[in-house]
Amino acid sequence: MFSLSSITSLLRPSLLPFRSPITLLTRSRGQLAPRKVKYLKRHKGRVPIPIGGSTRGTTLAFGDWGIRIRGNGMRLSAKQLTTAEDVIKRKLKVWKGAKVWLRCFPDIPVCIKGNETRMGKGKGTFEYWATRLPTGRVIFEIGGVPIREELARQILKQASSKLPCKMEFISRKTLPRLGRLLIEPPKPPKMPEDIVAAAEVAKSSSQIRATV
Repeated sequence: MFSLSSITSLLRPSLLPFRSPITLLTRSRGQLAPRKVKYLKRHKGRVPIPIGGSTRGTTLAFGDWGIRIRGNGMRLSAKQLTTAEDVIKRKLKVWKGAKVWLRCFPDIPVCIKGNETRMGKGKGTFEYWATRLPTGRVIFEIGGVPIREELARQILKQASSKLPCKMEFISRKTLPRLGRLLIEPPKPPKMPEDIVAAAEVAKSSSQIRATV
């Protein structure tokens, strides 16, 4: 009824590849894209609004000059970030040792359906990678070597023209931003006048003893 070859083929493990939930994507060396993701399709989501009081990511951390979002938060694609980064790198070639830092990374897949498509039949196909950035988030930083402020402004202004949002030039002295508000650092508490006077008297007396 059954031949020996058919029985051995049933007992043999399947030769089909095992489908892992982690999807591996092929990308070039300079492409802004994650190496692997668990799910290639994700919800659209919304741009976060900083209402918790945190100012993290609104000041410089590596370079001396940078740009951050001044207007409303935006969803930037990997192609837009790559274009702006190429402009900065091309202008920084004349400075040996100059560096550019990208403070965000496009790891959100964006799926698009064709025009005049009927409703249903699942989500659209993958189109590009993007990232959601709120107001005040730093995008690029430059530094590594001393660069004059005028030249840094000119370089970062050209990079800002490649992005679809209003940008702001910042330096090490720029205050952190919470949405559209600039957060000033807390001032040290003032000492009472009697304590200050007593400290001055003690200091003057110690100086007199040292001279004697």
